[in-house]
Amino acid sequence: MKKYIHTFIILASSSLLISSCGAGGEDPGNEYAPNMYVSFAYEPMTQLADKPNTINPHGMNMRLGVKGTIARGQMDYASYDLPKTTEGYEAAASLKNPLEATPYNLAEGKRLYNINCTPCHGENGKADGTIVVDGKYPPPPSYDSDRIKTTPEGKMFYSIKYGKNLMGAYGTVLSPHQIWQVIHFVNTLKGAPVAAPAMAENATAQK
Repeated sequence: MKKYIHTFIILASSSLLISSCGAGGEDPGNEYAPNMYVSFAYEPMTQLADKPNTINPHGMNMRLGVKGTIARGQMDYASYDLPKTTEGYEAAASLKNPLEATPYNLAEGKRLYNINCTPCHGENGKADGTIVVDGKYPPPPSYDSDRIKTTPEGKMFYSIKYGKNLMGAYGTVLSPHQIWQVIHFVNTLKGAPVAAPAMAENATAQK
């Protein structure tokens, strides 16, 4: 009986060896330990609390960038890294709008304003947005008030980027470039003069 069992094992092993050696072309043959051929891959944008990554820090599937790394196309974000403090707000007063008030920037500023700002500030900056009229939130200062008219552009930038009082932060929604475009449009609502030479430029000249 033992002889037959021994013979069976030899034949079975030979068959497996022959079948695995028969791989060729696009036929990989039989893989008895697939993880040795194809490594287990972590989904980079997936984070499973019950199955944390045991290799990367904090159980993350993605590696954190090197400290100080700036993503491609986001250099302007690093240029406006102000502290979220009263001192940071006051320091922002020295910031100047780097964009010219071209027709394109004004039009783009208006588009972004209509999307992000009108619910509170209203289409004309009169503090009569829909959520204010509905009584959900108290009205913000009107753009034709002395307070807003005398607010430096840098402080306006800070308030939009980081938020101020009841106003939420839009720094994750609007890029610094877009915030400056919005400020150009807000200036038209509060009656600030716009340089005539800049207004005369072609609408597509400044993007």
